[in-house]
Amino acid sequence: MNATARVAVLKFGGTSLATPADREIAYSRVREAREAGFATVAVVSAMGRLPDAYATDTLLSLVEGGAGSANADLVLAAGELISAGVFAAELAARGIAAVALSGAQAGIVTDAQHGGATILRVEPRAIAELLAKGVVPVVAGFQGATEAGAVTTLGRGGTDLSAIAIGDALDAGRVDIYTDVSGIMTADPQRVPEARTLERASLEEVTELANHGATVMNEKAAEYAKRTGTSYAIKGLRSDRGTEVDEREHSRPVTGVTSTGRVTWVRIIRGDIESPTRRMETELEMFRRFAEAAVSIDQVTINQAGVSFVVAGDRGNEIRRLLGDLNLAVRVREGCAKLSVVGTGMRDTPGVVHRVVDALSGANVEIIHCTDSNVTISILVPAEQVTRAESAVHRRFGLDEGEEDR
Repeated sequence: MNATARVAVLKFGGTSLATPADREIAYSRVREAREAGFATVAVVSAMGRLPDAYATDTLLSLVEGGAGSANADLVLAAGELISAGVFAAELAARGIAAVALSGAQAGIVTDAQHGGATILRVEPRAIAELLAKGVVPVVAGFQGATEAGAVTTLGRGGTDLSAIAIGDALDAGRVDIYTDVSGIMTADPQRVPEARTLERASLEEVTELANHGATVMNEKAAEYAKRTGTSYAIKGLRSDRGTEVDEREHSRPVTGVTSTGRVTWVRIIRGDIESPTRRMETELEMFRRFAEAAVSIDQVTINQAGVSFVVAGDRGNEIRRLLGDLNLAVRVREGCAKLSVVGTGMRDTPGVVHRVVDALSGANVEIIHCTDSNVTISILVPAEQVTRAESAVHRRFGLDEGEEDR
């Protein structure tokens, strides 16, 4: 590949490849990128969704015991391999030279965690050689291989991660994540009808939104892009418009709001154990038990009053069972939801928490618990009030008015 050549990496998700009409649009996006002077790589997901024949969930239904094993990964990887082969053949039929590559052939090296592997590195020699010949590499996303050659998969939404990692390895000028929505929105439009599409967002903001429940961008992909400084765009396949995501921060205090489903709030009151040493030992044992039971905890607060955190789902009985013999004062509240307010501009904007609290108070939303970081404020509210809470905060910061820096 010419060292000065511009590279574009175009990712096409399963819904973007579900029908012949959608695939025709995807082929045109590759053609347009090449006509614009980009050496182009396509990264593809399995075609369609359950019950489509080659969709990931369809293939998963064939595997006894589900995902998470070497055998399951071989089966699941087949969906993307079929998609890559079809996509490359159809490009060739339209006069665009193309070659399908598995994740391993594309140089994606991972650890050995089947069902959710971590990318260790990308060795893009095979991709670069094809680009140098004017050929479009069509890479099967969602997969890679270990040093020993075992096929692995990257977890749900892993094709986003494949595209970001390949874009970083090639120092791509464009990484376009094509999906069925035209970019990142200020909120979920199913809960907040006034939500609008953002023209720009920072890598950090998208990572925070993904980490706190937004589903447009894969969480691991957003983290990878943030860590490597890889810019990308999330675009609608049909519109070819969307959100540009890069390292630039914005002056607007809030970029978007999102929420998770039902969670349980847990409080551990320290007053029942007087010795500081004994308290520390007991809390360490508590966290060890959660780790061994694969209980993921979030919004952890540790202070003189005690420990608090949330766990996904209504799991009060499980928490009590795990901690029942530790002589702890355990308080649980099920039926909560977590509202998260995200924006890099809040670092330099005083009074953001006050405005959030004021908005929720005005909407008669109960605030159960609140934590904040540099760019995210997370509030626990009753699950039945979370939609009202999202709408209230969305309005309070003018996100429905299109004012980028309000």
